[in-house]
Amino acid sequence: MFGFGVSSTAAITTAAGSTRILCATICPHSSSLITTHHFSSHFLPTTSVSSSAQRLRCVPIKAMAETASSSPGSKQALISLSDKKDLAFVGNGLQELGFTIVSTGGTASALESAGVAVTKVEQLTQFPEMLDGRVKTLHPNIHGGILARRDLKHHIEALSTHGIGTFDVVVVNLYPFYDKVTSSGGIEFEDGIENIDIGGPAMIRAAAKNHKDVLVVVDSEDYPALLEFLKGNQDEQFRLKLAWKAFQHVASYDSAVSEWLWKQSVGDKFPPSLTVPLSLKSSLRYGENPHQKAAFYVDKRLAEVNAGGIATAIQHHGKEMSYNNYLDADAAWNCVCEFRNPTCVVVKHTNPCGVASRNDILEAYRLAVKADPVSAFGGIVAFNVEVDEVLAKEIREFRSPTDGETRMFYEIVVAPSYTEKGLEILRGKSKTLRILEAKKNEAGKLSLRQVGGGWLAQDSDDLTPNDIKFNVVSEKTPQEGELRDAEFAWLCVKHVKSNAIVIAKDNCMLGMGSGQPNRVESLRIAMRKAGADVKGAALASDAFFPFAWKDAVEEACESGIGVIAEPGGSIRDQDAIDCCNKYGVSLLFTNVRHFRH
Repeated sequence: MFGFGVSSTAAITTAAGSTRILCATICPHSSSLITTHHFSSHFLPTTSVSSSAQRLRCVPIKAMAETASSSPGSKQALISLSDKKDLAFVGNGLQELGFTIVSTGGTASALESAGVAVTKVEQLTQFPEMLDGRVKTLHPNIHGGILARRDLKHHIEALSTHGIGTFDVVVVNLYPFYDKVTSSGGIEFEDGIENIDIGGPAMIRAAAKNHKDVLVVVDSEDYPALLEFLKGNQDEQFRLKLAWKAFQHVASYDSAVSEWLWKQSVGDKFPPSLTVPLSLKSSLRYGENPHQKAAFYVDKRLAEVNAGGIATAIQHHGKEMSYNNYLDADAAWNCVCEFRNPTCVVVKHTNPCGVASRNDILEAYRLAVKADPVSAFGGIVAFNVEVDEVLAKEIREFRSPTDGETRMFYEIVVAPSYTEKGLEILRGKSKTLRILEAKKNEAGKLSLRQVGGGWLAQDSDDLTPNDIKFNVVSEKTPQEGELRDAEFAWLCVKHVKSNAIVIAKDNCMLGMGSGQPNRVESLRIAMRKAGADVKGAALASDAFFPFAWKDAVEEACESGIGVIAEPGGSIRDQDAIDCCNKYGVSLLFTNVRHFRH
């Protein structure tokens, strides 16, 4: 009952001689009686009508049943849709099954246009839509018919007393808040507020709570199954599944509203409570290993709308993506998108094993594979430029540098776009080759990572060489080419698992060492892969060197490295400086660490 009316009281003496009090609430907009309540005389004294009540206009008192157009026991379906996809289908289907269709506003008009007989909500509520549509279904005649339990006698008696009919089906979806607040043109705050649905979620939640008696549908994809169920082809779990979907639908909707309001009012990236709505994109064959079940979900937060990334990539060809495919493709794509010049990145087990930038993308591709052809075989190849016919042919026909004969095999190729001919050629390389078209990740994303019983949240690591300063701390100043090599190596090492070392020269990764529990071993792996090309090359470390003499720094200097880039910050930084000065090596401190666990 809403506080829209005024009340009057009058003493009535029954035939038995006991005094009863009739309390009537009268709508100021019409003469219709909204509710009546009877109280025993011991609650209120027997008095004449109060002076305030005497000033009220007299109205005819009539039972609710006389004003409502439905009665308990009739088959009713309530339909109120913002998205009217397949509305005529479900409306006609329900009508053919003998349902009386109750509807609101635009939905009612659309149903009538489709030839469906409609009872409008206000005919049941005896109350007009008001407050610019904010109030139309929030009424006992609606929610009583949804929430009443059919197995409770007193519920049914209450409906009968008030002339309220039950609803067996509720078909509702919500105002397009998500689409409105993420539209390219933006939205004013007040418009956003007006697109927050109130009546819709209330009806959905009520129907879902009472799913034993009420079928609630929030997705047009479920219309055919709904009609089949009502025809008698019943699945015992159908009602429960619809109820789950309804609550999930409302929860996702509310999370979008919450996220938007937080951003409008505070804007801090780390709110005290955070909901992440996820939508199932695909069930996977298995997880990291065949004995682990797995699935892939898309992040539906507002912050992720049009923000790029592998999750929203288009797959043009190949086998379905696996759990490990997603991880590797994400690593390759994140790395290649860091570079401004045409670049190719090859990834294996989330680590870049080959990176090269050239004006000629064909040369960049060949150099990236050459960096570690053994690891590149069966890996993921990513480009930050369009794959055309010429590049596609090179990918298809390129032979392994190890023997010059074995055609290179890849799990995935990912790029921002493909020409029609380039796509056709790549499809001919292998039936299983997964070809992905992705959009670059936007900077400033919130990075989430799960640990047992909780989540870690942090800013994404978006720093590039343009954002930092490479401070020369050694006696020798690097030449311009050496500095460019150091910047390139530093950008590569950012994407290698810690402890990470990258050796690079002339915008090409020569070798990398990753994931070792000590930095010396990572250095030795990187130098072994670089071979003789280490002479005069740049070395980048993801973190500072804890020791220098007879350790990683001295070994690097002795191998012929020309310049070293590291964050600095060790209590033994001076040892590293002295060591580099002894061997005539340039040392750069970036003051930025790039741990990757």
